[in-house]
Amino acid sequence: MFFIRKQSDSQVTLSPERHQQFLKGCEAYIANLKKEGKLISAQPIERDGDIISCSNSEWKEVPFNETKEVIGGYYHIRAEDLSEAIIIAKANPEFEFNPDTRIEIRPIKMKEATTGFVYPANLKSITHI
Repeated sequence: MFFIRKQSDSQVTLSPERHQQFLKGCEAYIANLKKEGKLISAQPIERDGDIISCSNSEWKEVPFNETKEVIGGYYHIRAEDLSEAIIIAKANPEFEFNPDTRIEIRPIKMKEATTGFVYPANLKSITHI
């Protein structure tokens, strides 16, 4: 799983022409991953939202305020190991168009070691929030 960490919104920081080039670069990157059978899913994440927390049984809900760095999207990929995932991530056009971008690369846990619980994969219906 890749998390795209950004310090700025490319739609704001890039000229309209450069932003279109960036989007086309992302489309080509996604198309290539699909062609190679490496892409499971990919989505940008809206910048609006809420943060909830609970302390002493008291719930708190506050609007998400952009901080210095935000997660701008994710890629769920197929890779043999972390080394292959890093190679795939290095080809992401984010680095060309948004030099302050960082990509967090993390494996997805499929099973709990202590309980044996297997997390569901290939969900047939996904709720989009």
